[in-house]
Amino acid sequence: MATVFLIGFPGCGKTTLGEVTANVLGCPFTDLDEFIEQQAGQTVMEIFNNYGEEYFRRLERQALRELASQSGIVACGGGTPCDARNMALMNDRGITVWLTTPTERLISRLCLPEHRSKRPQIATFTDDEIATYVRNTVAKRTPHYAKAKLQFDSTRIETADETQETALELAALLRHYIK
Repeated sequence: MATVFLIGFPGCGKTTLGEVTANVLGCPFTDLDEFIEQQAGQTVMEIFNNYGEEYFRRLERQALRELASQSGIVACGGGTPCDARNMALMNDRGITVWLTTPTERLISRLCLPEHRSKRPQIATFTDDEIATYVRNTVAKRTPHYAKAKLQFDSTRIETADETQETALELAALLRHYIK
């Protein structure tokens, strides 16, 4: 099976939908950020705080190269495709899927405490600051995300039933591309 790279803005459901879709397809699932945390022995938040974003992005590139040689579904970080080298690697070695979600839905998800606390860029932001950050950053990242081979609407993942239904739809789409 080819590697499937799920990309998109934080809060679009890469991990949530990726786990369920991998289960439907009977393939491995890896969250890139969790993989980096395991290898570094620190959380993404700690890496950002202790060493900065540039250091984290180097770890991310290295981890992505390693995962690109394996099969399964990989949920990438929201900024992963913004490095042209990463996007080229993912498109060369697998199937990239841009998970799209309306900006207002992303904002509402990222304002939830459980989302905010694990994202270094917004951890200390107010709800209004998160809204501004999301709108500005979505605009900057969209050209990078648009380089994905496929696009898939991941709006409907608010409940377990919706997530299962959406995962079945994504799995059906991927079956056409997975070898």
